Amino acid sequence: MKRWYLLYCKRGEQVRAKQHLENQGVECFYPTVGVEKILRGKRQKVEEPLFPCYVFAYFDYEQGPNFTSVRSTRGVVDFVRFGAQPKEVQGDLVFELMQLEKCCNDNTVSECMPKPGDQIRVKSGQFAGIDAIFQEQDGEKRSIMLVQMITKRVPVSIDNSDLDLK
Repeated sequence: MKRWYLLYCKRGEQVRAKQHLENQGVECFYPTVGVEKILRGKRQKVEEPLFPCYVFAYFDYEQGPNFTSVRSTRGVVDFVRFGAQPKEVQGDLVFELMQLEKCCNDNTVSECMPKPGDQIRVKSGQFAGIDAIFQEQDGEKRSIMLVQMITKRVPVSIDNSDLDLK
């Protein structure tokens, strides 16, 4: 009977371990979640692992590959164990994680910075709570904003992470 097991992998080799396990006929699940990051001055969606260094494997060790061959797969360090035997993971938990991953990855993210003249709210930093007008990018991580100071608008360079870029 097939069961889910949790494998601990070498850092950065989870995808390789997953590919090699699938070549052996082992069904694998490596949950990732889309995360918003500002890369090269643009807001982008990047896939990051939900559980770094861990891969779920679904196989029947009596009829398919045994524990030793799975554990010796390139990129795999060992099974997650409680005692001497690898502990199986409840299938319901894995299916719930699959649904969570599918739900989270369906959300779309705007991938561009605002256009000059767009009204932006500063969410943190020294200008927190102030509405400003986007003027231009100032390198990869900062933007020049026009902030109302008493009687005139003054250009100020603000970190992109401080802006509310919805």
